[in-house]
Amino acid sequence: MKVGVITFPGSNCDQDMIYVLETIMEQETVPLWHKEDNLKDCDFIVLPGGFSYGDYLRSGAIARFSPIMKSIIEHANNGGYLMGICNGFQILCEAGLLPGTLLHNNNQKFICKNVHLKVINRESMITSKVDTDKAIQIPIAHGEGRYFINDEGLSLLHSNDQILFRYCNEENEVTPESNPNGSIENIAGVCNEGKNVFGMMPHPERASDLNLLNVDGKALFESILV
Repeated sequence: MKVGVITFPGSNCDQDMIYVLETIMEQETVPLWHKEDNLKDCDFIVLPGGFSYGDYLRSGAIARFSPIMKSIIEHANNGGYLMGICNGFQILCEAGLLPGTLLHNNNQKFICKNVHLKVINRESMITSKVDTDKAIQIPIAHGEGRYFINDEGLSLLHSNDQILFRYCNEENEVTPESNPNGSIENIAGVCNEGKNVFGMMPHPERASDLNLLNVDGKALFESILV
């Protein structure tokens, strides 16, 4: 698989993502600059985490208008695979490629810590190899990670099976106490109705290397490569 990783001004997880895909997963990986106008025939596109354009206005609001986004939107609309992590998730929501939005954490503070996730939908491309019987531990690092969607949109997420992950405790139980940012229904990741665009706030690329003593996130990349 040929994977493209976008770099926006302010991205800071692009090299982490490239390292995991290229070195650990041994996939052809292409760095893509935000001012480029084509995706170089990549099969799967990743929008990594960071602080694109300094998170001015709203996180992802300016990056959504970067030149490469036209090609990304066309790629997604044609059924191409696309994944946004943290800031990338925010950008995809701003671009209308994923439902909902990401608001300031309910404690109004930046949160950087390990959290646990419960896999809700194992039928998606990025979750097929993830063990649903136990919680997976993945780091978060965000100030605007509180997922929100209105009642109508939430109903559609349920009916279309678009919820990928929920924050949970170590015992794989979804509880109010395990919600780090106030996200509605503990939602940590969603996909579009077509199941080809994925977004999540936690960082699986930071949990895919034995040197970091955590490889829970590696299963997501293994799922993509099946």
